[in-house]
Amino acid sequence: MIGDGMGVSALSVGLFQSAKPLNIERFPVVGLHKSYSFDDLVTDSAAGATAFACGVKTYNNAIGVNSDTVACKTILEEAEERGLATGMIATSSIVHATPASFAAHEPLRVLYEEIAADYMDTEMDLLIGGGKKFFDRRNLDERDLVTEWRKRGYKVWDYSQAELRTIELDSRTNLVYFTADNHPLHASLGRDYLPDATRKGLNFLAERGEKGFFIMIEGSQIDWAAHANEGGILIDEVLDFDKAIGLALDFAQRRGDTLVLVTADHESGGVAINPNSSRGKIKPVFTTNGHTGALIPVFAYGPKADMFAGVYENTSIYFKMKEALGW
Repeated sequence: MIGDGMGVSALSVGLFQSAKPLNIERFPVVGLHKSYSFDDLVTDSAAGATAFACGVKTYNNAIGVNSDTVACKTILEEAEERGLATGMIATSSIVHATPASFAAHEPLRVLYEEIAADYMDTEMDLLIGGGKKFFDRRNLDERDLVTEWRKRGYKVWDYSQAELRTIELDSRTNLVYFTADNHPLHASLGRDYLPDATRKGLNFLAERGEKGFFIMIEGSQIDWAAHANEGGILIDEVLDFDKAIGLALDFAQRRGDTLVLVTADHESGGVAINPNSSRGKIKPVFTTNGHTGALIPVFAYGPKADMFAGVYENTSIYFKMKEALGW
């Protein structure tokens, strides 16, 4: 699980604003990773997510390629090859930088239609997020990727047909659910599907994956709130993501065989808590409207969780995940 732009201070803001303990406090193992990219001390989401997905340091803006623009096999793709069920959930467009880095290979993160086409080369079992227009109203070509999915037996729904909470997922068929044409709303404006998507997605993949499953779940808009220096929106996004974390932990505790990891690709906003703040009345302040190079927390629960303690490179997360999976 990736809280985009979620550094320790953003978590602290959510923790001290909340009237009750956060689910993030339930993790027994905590580490730190160094998020810098191949060409910059301050990474972006594309290079940061590619480090997790492929185990390589690459240049900012790169999607699933190394510093020479050569495609690197992602952990999601390897999971698929090994017979695991796979999926991704995001509160952004599903072709935005973080999810894209797990299932696409492009030299630039802004190539959204190319990224969407790359997804058609996978057999992902579950996709939930925005970005429908990049699949069915394309400028790059005349393909209708939604129709192509349906011809392959996928169930494809969108927000105009039914709310996600009303849909019962059928584990016999692959599922795509679009939450928006481009990006979904902020949590502050009523977007609330991430916890429900997490609960349904985990149960769905557990039923489909006889050999197990791999899922990437992103709280995408923590980053955007920090870029905008909007403290109230930041709090809402952190707390929304924390609800999803709690459901993932509940799932893992019931099963006993599931590793849950929570981290961020980078820190955004240079967030700090104003000295005039008090519990429940937090006043975040920001030092930048961009990213920073701060160390990033890693939280782990489940089998092999203790491997994620310590201080290490962001690329180490890829290798630690593979070791935990026994690969």
